[in-house]
Amino acid sequence: MDLAELIKPGTSLEQVFIVDEEKTAHHLGSGESRVLATPCLIAFMERLCNKMLLSVLPEGYSSVGILVTVHHLAPTPVNCSVKVKAEVLSIDGNSVTFSVQAWDDYDQVGAGQHQRAVIDIARFMKRVAAKNHET
Repeated sequence: MDLAELIKPGTSLEQVFIVDEEKTAHHLGSGESRVLATPCLIAFMERLCNKMLLSVLPEGYSSVGILVTVHHLAPTPVNCSVKVKAEVLSIDGNSVTFSVQAWDDYDQVGAGQHQRAVIDIARFMKRVAAKNHET
């Protein structure tokens, strides 16, 4: 499979997420404030990149996150929406690098890069099973 034939640099996708109580720093224990937790901001970004890849990958393939570099720039309170945009920057073998950005209703709240590796699911699960001693 030639990944560069399936997805091109410049391809982008946007999605809106809502900040509920379960996505706050207070709820996760990563802080005391009832604002969007950094791990949830990153999860929104990863989810969008994965969604983009899944839309073009053949059956039997998926992707896993391998690198995240994100700056959490501003707080977002509960019940606010967060628009996340992911754009393909480059493809190198089975690795795709994305630019990721996020905005709430007031300003930009996140920016960075995320890298995902495309995997053959069956081969990946064999590696997982081997670690569980399930041959």
